[in-house]
Amino acid sequence: MRNNLQQKLQSLPHSPGVYIFRDKAGRVIYIGKARVLRRRVRQYFQRSHDGRYQFDALVSRIADVEVIPTDGELEALILENNLVREKKPRYNIELRDDKSFPFLQITREPFPRIFLTRKPVQDGSLYFGPFSNLVQLKPLIHALRGLLRIRTCNLPLTVESIAAGKFKKCIEYDIGRCNAPCIALETEATYNERVRDYLQVLHGHGDDVVKALQQRIEALAEDLKFEEAALLRDQIHSLTHLSQRQKVISLHPIDSDTISLAVEDHEGCAVVFQVRSGRMIGRLHYILRHLRDKEEAEAMTQFLEQYYAVSTLVPQEILLGTAIPDPALLSRWLSERCGHKVEIHAPKRGDKARFLNLAYRNAQLLLGEHKRSQARKERIPKALVELQRILHLSTLPRRIEAFDISTSQGREKVGSLVVFEEGKPAKSQYRRFAIKDIEGLDDFACMKQVIQRRFVRLVREKQRFPDLLLVDGGKGQLSAARDALNSLGITQQPTIGLAKRLEEVFVPDDPLPQNIPRTSSALKLLQSIRDEAHHFAVTYHRLLRKRKSLESVLDEIAGIGPARRRALLNHFGTMARLRSADIHDIEATPGISPKLAHAIHGFLHGNLEQESSDAHA
Repeated sequence: MRNNLQQKLQSLPHSPGVYIFRDKAGRVIYIGKARVLRRRVRQYFQRSHDGRYQFDALVSRIADVEVIPTDGELEALILENNLVREKKPRYNIELRDDKSFPFLQITREPFPRIFLTRKPVQDGSLYFGPFSNLVQLKPLIHALRGLLRIRTCNLPLTVESIAAGKFKKCIEYDIGRCNAPCIALETEATYNERVRDYLQVLHGHGDDVVKALQQRIEALAEDLKFEEAALLRDQIHSLTHLSQRQKVISLHPIDSDTISLAVEDHEGCAVVFQVRSGRMIGRLHYILRHLRDKEEAEAMTQFLEQYYAVSTLVPQEILLGTAIPDPALLSRWLSERCGHKVEIHAPKRGDKARFLNLAYRNAQLLLGEHKRSQARKERIPKALVELQRILHLSTLPRRIEAFDISTSQGREKVGSLVVFEEGKPAKSQYRRFAIKDIEGLDDFACMKQVIQRRFVRLVREKQRFPDLLLVDGGKGQLSAARDALNSLGITQQPTIGLAKRLEEVFVPDDPLPQNIPRTSSALKLLQSIRDEAHHFAVTYHRLLRKRKSLESVLDEIAGIGPARRRALLNHFGTMARLRSADIHDIEATPGISPKLAHAIHGFLHGNLEQESSDAHA
């Protein structure tokens, strides 16, 4: 089979088209399109490729390739999209919505019916959608049906059956929600004109319907048909109210879709804001799978192809948060498909860019909710699984310990240890270190001392070693950590460094940082652990500086020795609290007599007065 594959690779055409990869069992595992089939397909089998995880997994399973040449890129795009939807290959992006969004169905009948369905079928009906907010959509559809008098019955109305008098009017006619076409009280042309008005409103063009109704009112008033004009006036009032309930986001009456994509590991979330006539009428979101190692531009392109293959609401303008490689091709396909020009842009500034940022924040939020839901089901955080895969760890890093150093010009050097278990902070196990016997600014020596002290204690008390040791810093801090472990005879402890400037992850014996995507949940977890260690170290360092300030003042007060100084430090903690205390608060400190309390209070306030007079001078 492999020899047959090599022969096919040698005879690939130079034309555009679609390529299909199959495994040994003949199953379709990937479908793609290419501008030049020969060049694109052969790229998969070149040794110089970067060896990404999913790429290698795909190539290792390819046993056969099939190509379908086309006349151009547009035909290739359409064919690829149809084949992906039909075959659902394993390594293509899988587009899934968390729920089945409803479509509006307009039946193919002389007097069409209008209702919601979640499963469009090829029955000749027209389908519009998908729509996002069913809670708001149902009342709107109900109100519009009554307002524009669209029938709700399922009678098989035809010109012949109506002429034969087979039907009777129902209560819908009596309450003014239907004009009874079933008994020939309304013509087919008039009925279908209102169906068109109905669609205009649902597409966000209610203002156009209102203008048309106003013109009709004027014509009826001129003909002295005041009752019919009054009915239309009430319809205009209701339509205006419905239109105003939609959120206005733009003063420009343009139909557009604003689409942003958030990606983390192999999953992503695409959010679509549907804007019609400057009003936002809905928000859709889809979960995308099989994204590992795919560029965001590629993921966005495949999402657009799949989404607009089924969506009937193609606007004049599509705004993208991620620029795609060939927007002109997609624009041409959509323009031909929907019958009007479709422009595709990826704005970087202005109101449109700000709206895209809002869509992106929505996508991040929804993706986070999805991943939290998955984590609750699986119990093991996906970030830990991803971290194990990226760092090639032999065990899942359920327990991660992180270290950081904080100092100020070489003074008050401190170290911090934070512990994360199952991806969550275990704050009761946090530890702080006052670093001793190290002169000047030497972060490497400080890191070495702190880690030595930590692991000496772990060995002495026979405690569990962490599954992963993280140090805040690059190659220098990592080397110091390894020296500390080696000095204790510990050689199998997984250890990494995370450099803050470029968020690079370093591992022992590799001078280059690891190639971890910015969208990786593993990297985000490491960043949060590193930031927690840094915050814990800085907090301790500030506390020591405040205590040092208090000590230096207390040393100047007669009658205060080491024991009383420690008592005051433990009782007040900071110089500010001691200075704001009254004499009775100071007396409450163990070992402080009333006389000494008066002396301390007088000394501190004498200092304050002196500082105040110095400032005025």
